Amino acid sequence: MNYIDMLNNAEDQVTPGMSACQGCGGELILRTVLKIAGKHTIVGIPPGCMAGAGVVGWNYSNGLKIPVHIPLLDNTASFLTGLSQMYARKGREDVNIVAVAGDGATADCGFQSLSASAERNEKMLYVCYDNEGYMNTGYQRSSTTMKGSRTSTTPIGAAINGKRQQQKYLPLIMSMHGLTYCAAASPSNMADLVAKVQKGLEASKRGFAYLHVFSPCPTGWSYPSEKAIEVARNAVKANVFPLWEMEDGIYKINYKNKKPLPVEAFVNGIGKFKNLTLEDMVSIQEAVDDRYALLERLAGESD
Repeated sequence: MNYIDMLNNAEDQVTPGMSACQGCGGELILRTVLKIAGKHTIVGIPPGCMAGAGVVGWNYSNGLKIPVHIPLLDNTASFLTGLSQMYARKGREDVNIVAVAGDGATADCGFQSLSASAERNEKMLYVCYDNEGYMNTGYQRSSTTMKGSRTSTTPIGAAINGKRQQQKYLPLIMSMHGLTYCAAASPSNMADLVAKVQKGLEASKRGFAYLHVFSPCPTGWSYPSEKAIEVARNAVKANVFPLWEMEDGIYKINYKNKKPLPVEAFVNGIGKFKNLTLEDMVSIQEAVDDRYALLERLAGESD
């Protein structure tokens, strides 16, 4: 199947005129997911960039062409659980129940309802666009923020030098819930992303499907907006954000780096990393290598 042709021929469910930042990874992810999901979709978008930037629309001239709800920051999955069960009782399997949520509403504030819905295997596709921070409220650190990142709550100064902890690797945590489908994707590898959205939608008819998508943020991360896809591509090539999927308990790495870029090549030119120390760089590289080695073992590809 030519997934790029599928994307190009699909109707855009997001209208022109939104006020997301230039080069926003979240907007591209939202448009892609909803193009593939189509008009028979109900989407939940919690408070965050995709809601706060006016993407969901406040009038009839811009926003989404499909029903959209803004639940609380901490209850997106539980809100959609009720919606999913209602349509199940009506025998309506033609409606796609989709969440498009940031990392704050997913890995932090909303993790309790997310984990509970996943454990119950509720029928929905939950998509997290991970820009590694609470961007909508001034870029506070989240649990998925990379170590060494400068944020408004982990500033660079005499007391601290960016975030001190390694990031929480949420997609692997979610895969351990026994989901029907779980995957990590990036807008830099569009055919892979489209294929995984399609698989996630199909799996959501049988149970809980989760898609974690890398969402670089020019505004918060401090790099030129035209570099967004390059930043995302380097994250994949450096194994900072490896592409993999878990389907019916079987793990598969989708993009294999024979000679991965060093983490240094990824962070170069990104303002939030400008004060990384040599110790930070070594620590991040070790975490990246260890995580990829774990994925290789899960996929049965380790030496």
